[in-house]
Amino acid sequence: MIREIRKITNPNLDFTKLKEQHISIQLSLDGFSFCIYNKRAKEITALTTFEFESKQTVTDRQHLELIKQLFEQEPLLQPAYADVSITHCNKLVSPVPKPLFDKEQLGSYLKYTVKLLENDYITYDDIANTDMVNVYIPFVNVNNFLIDKYDVFTYKHSSTVLIETLLKAYKNCEGTFCFVNVLHTHFEIVVLVDKQLKLFNSIDFNTKEDFIYHLLFTAEQLSLNPEEFSLVLLGDIEKESDLYTIAYQYIRNISFYEPDKRPVNAEKYGSKHAHFTLLNSL
Repeated sequence: MIREIRKITNPNLDFTKLKEQHISIQLSLDGFSFCIYNKRAKEITALTTFEFESKQTVTDRQHLELIKQLFEQEPLLQPAYADVSITHCNKLVSPVPKPLFDKEQLGSYLKYTVKLLENDYITYDDIANTDMVNVYIPFVNVNNFLIDKYDVFTYKHSSTVLIETLLKAYKNCEGTFCFVNVLHTHFEIVVLVDKQLKLFNSIDFNTKEDFIYHLLFTAEQLSLNPEEFSLVLLGDIEKESDLYTIAYQYIRNISFYEPDKRPVNAEKYGSKHAHFTLLNSL
């Protein structure tokens, strides 16, 4: 079942000019979102988010059928855009130091954390400005479907976009920063210490107690003092949320991410820290 969470379009939307614009799409097993961006005007044309509601884990085949259904019912997905970028958001990923990386042994980097199947397609992203490579399993059947729709597109793992953007934004910042990007059913943690990537992890959670437990456990494992490190929040979290309230009880320095540059009309599409990887794939 597909549930539309948010759909906002620019009042000046012109369907005849969509082919000249850029579309950014984010794929996950529990949802789908896209953003259309007018590079010439530097403004967002549309931003839409869907959730896939299921009482059980969605299989790859079911996931593809949901995506096909969305493309049939959503006219904004159908034009042949000038630029298309895809991000794959899943937990089937592992950052690997470049000195240890061998592109002929991709499966060996995932086999201890991911249940691999014989026909799994594994690929990797170079993470800019680091000595790290992101090894992951994309939604390859969806990629194949999108090739038929758009012919040419670029794709990355969403965590690659997250890490690259944070490293660039904090390239001049000394100190310890813990970034938490909250998504529908999980959150991602990126830890930077004196401008160096120390950790990336993706963690499922159901309750606010799950959230703070895993956050504090991560801090403990890295010997981070909750009185000293800076917690920066991104994604689907606001000051009024239960997640913020419980984090504030245990961590002294909390803030929300403040981007240096945003589309001129971005405030109409959510808070400054929302839709982080989607908007940073434009």
